[in-house]
Amino acid sequence: MTTSLITGATSGIGAAFARRLAHEGHTLVLVARDGERLAESARELRTEHGVSVQVLAADLAEDEGIAAVEARLADRAAPVDVLVNNAGFGNRGGFLDASTADEIRMLKVHCEAVLRLTAAASEAMRERGRGWVINVSSVAAFLPRGTYGASKAWVVGFTEGVARELAGSGVRLMVLCPGFVRTEFHLRAGMGTSNIPGWMWLDADRVVAAAIRDLAIGKTVSVPDLRYKVVVGLAKLTPRGLFGSVSTRTGRVYGPTRP
Repeated sequence: MTTSLITGATSGIGAAFARRLAHEGHTLVLVARDGERLAESARELRTEHGVSVQVLAADLAEDEGIAAVEARLADRAAPVDVLVNNAGFGNRGGFLDASTADEIRMLKVHCEAVLRLTAAASEAMRERGRGWVINVSSVAAFLPRGTYGASKAWVVGFTEGVARELAGSGVRLMVLCPGFVRTEFHLRAGMGTSNIPGWMWLDADRVVAAAIRDLAIGKTVSVPDLRYKVVVGLAKLTPRGLFGSVSTRTGRVYGPTRP
């Protein structure tokens, strides 16, 4: 039986991963901050898909929360075959509008937690000679977007580097880089979305379906949807200052929802 652990699993892309993997018969370990929402999500998945679902309430902005998930990933008696590092959040406004403490918490979730959980999972997976890690980044990784974009760019570079190091070990890593996805992300951050064109919005279930397809064919970087493949291609060809001014006018951040 395949076991998948998903962070930020109660809404948005994380919930979409949970639904898809439950549909495929995976045993699930759901991680998020809100214990009540975790319990409700677990009940729904058990009822609809008949799978085993465990819950782990943990705040990945805190050392204790990261350590709790590390311990679960390191449990050789109940191995995790698939890790989805999806937890994340954005701060409202520009760099100087957010407190330094909030920016550091973002780095804790987007960078330190991803590093530590990837390491814990990959070590156990390499011992067994198999396993998958999906780290959720953002199209913002390819644009000059302040702390959020910088942290997501780190996730891309980190995942690509570890994927090369573990090539041939049976452990495969992929980074998922969606654009604007219809989730609770902007609402939770207090961000308006009226200035974001309708064509830029993606459906979370379709994003996950694209990610699963890309993982199956061995991609290391997955950019769901042709529209955002074009955006990333243009970002690589266009002077960063010009593309950055355009991206700033279409909302501060892209990506998944905080757990």
